[in-house]
Amino acid sequence: MNLRQYEYALTVAEEGSMTAAADRLRVSQPSLSQQVAALEKRLGVRLFTRTSSGITVTPAGRAFLAEAEIATAASRRAELAARAASGELAGEVVMAVHMGLGARQLPLVLGRLRHAHPKLQVMLHEEPDPADMERLARQGTLDMVLVHRIPPGCTFDIHALGEETYVAVLPEGHPLLADGKAVRMADLATQGWVRFRRAGLLDGYLARLLSGAGVSPPTVARASQISTAVRLAAQGLGVTVVPASAVPESFEHLARPFLPSVTEPVIVGTRRHPGSAEAAVLDHLHQQSWSGAGLLPHVAP
Repeated sequence: MNLRQYEYALTVAEEGSMTAAADRLRVSQPSLSQQVAALEKRLGVRLFTRTSSGITVTPAGRAFLAEAEIATAASRRAELAARAASGELAGEVVMAVHMGLGARQLPLVLGRLRHAHPKLQVMLHEEPDPADMERLARQGTLDMVLVHRIPPGCTFDIHALGEETYVAVLPEGHPLLADGKAVRMADLATQGWVRFRRAGLLDGYLARLLSGAGVSPPTVARASQISTAVRLAAQGLGVTVVPASAVPESFEHLARPFLPSVTEPVIVGTRRHPGSAEAAVLDHLHQQSWSGAGLLPHVAP
């Protein structure tokens, strides 16, 4: 067995297809199949069930892949540490991000990192399910998280960046836009709301926000992306609430903060004893402005 076989098996599980996995890995499909078969023979178990509609992971496969993910992450970190010791930042840093956080800051950070360290890559996972994020963190797969709160049971070092303001996005021509003032949650109690996929972190946050305000407006649509929710709201389907920094620039005039304001801390969690690559990412994150309200035009209280 070798780490390349581990990576092959992990990719097959993610793609659910030998052909798609081979394309992603840039190897021939017969070669990939042979490597997976050799791994299964060495382990003495079937990792995958092959059907006409694709490939599924067996219970034995799930147990193996959970540990294989840890092993490949450790190998990647060892490579990063060795290269960093020689003054070169290379390899991959894996980061999970709550949906909407850093929508403007992260592209700047990653662009500057790419320019300064062209061999260093950052793999982003935007809003994995809470259970998946916790699992990835506990397994040691994640190097960093950009979140409001560290997932329970995860042992990350915490670095405060600032805060994020949440805003309401209203349809074009909505009466609450006329006076240029902040809005109250009660003002939106009878409006239809565009929300997000159930069990997602952002929709869970909105649910708690509504419950805390004692209102339960109707849900008229659910979106999987903030940009989609904003566009649906702009066209009159309903209202939505999103992080201020995630409002697309052409829709800023439709955004209004709340009175009282709705804010959340923005923090970076890094694994214990982070390497030079994570430190470089963190340094660039600290150089950005993390005050979401400052990204919108002035709104009267």
